[in-house]
Amino acid sequence: DATVYVGGLDEKVSEPLLWELFLQAGPVVNTHMPKDRVTGQHQGYGFVEFLSEEDADYAIKIMNMIKLYGKPIRVNKASAHNKNLDVGANIFIGNLDPEIDEKLLYDTFSAFGVILQTPKIMRDPDTGNSKGYAFINFASFDASDAAIEAMNGQYLCNRPITVSYAFKKDSKGERHGSAAERLLAAQNPLSQADRPHQLFADAPPPPTVPTPVVTTLGPGVTPPGLPPPGSFPPPVPPPGA
Repeated sequence: DATVYVGGLDEKVSEPLLWELFLQAGPVVNTHMPKDRVTGQHQGYGFVEFLSEEDADYAIKIMNMIKLYGKPIRVNKASAHNKNLDVGANIFIGNLDPEIDEKLLYDTFSAFGVILQTPKIMRDPDTGNSKGYAFINFASFDASDAAIEAMNGQYLCNRPITVSYAFKKDSKGERHGSAAERLLAAQNPLSQADRPHQLFADAPPPPTVPTPVVTTLGPGVTPPGLPPPGSFPPPVPPPGA
């Protein structure tokens, strides 16, 4: 897993600044900061996807607890958080048009609730072509129930898709969404929707985010063990500042 979770972010931190900062650890593929649907502000955390797992591990080593705008940030593997939040709200989506990609699925289904990780379209290992079905893991059964009710039989790219609970791994025909899973989810404090700071979403890359060439860190960044700020070239203000 080459994705890291970044928490404790100041409200002034933007996705371009997050991209710029983590490029110091290695090539960045994607950044994502879930935003409040009402205010449009990010919720104090984000995700950074690297080209390799080694780069992600290095980022955790050198970036955890550095200060951004005076606040120490937390950096660790995103998968550890997702495992704690996986309540079993996993759905299967079938009869997908070959042109449908992960971003379209994310954009469509994230309307129903928090998605724990990038939608997984099953692809041919040799050609990379879609096999016509995918899986999405929601953070709550309210979200997965709503997605199934609203989307099953609806047209996506001129094809009616099927949406249902996925079969459990290593089980004999049992699907997710059982009463037992729902009971456990209700008892799991991490899965409650009233704690948005503990809900994490991993989205495909925004289509217009450029790959910046970075030689200096942005304003407010004070990594440990580096020369005083005066020894750097003038800082580049984040976009929109």
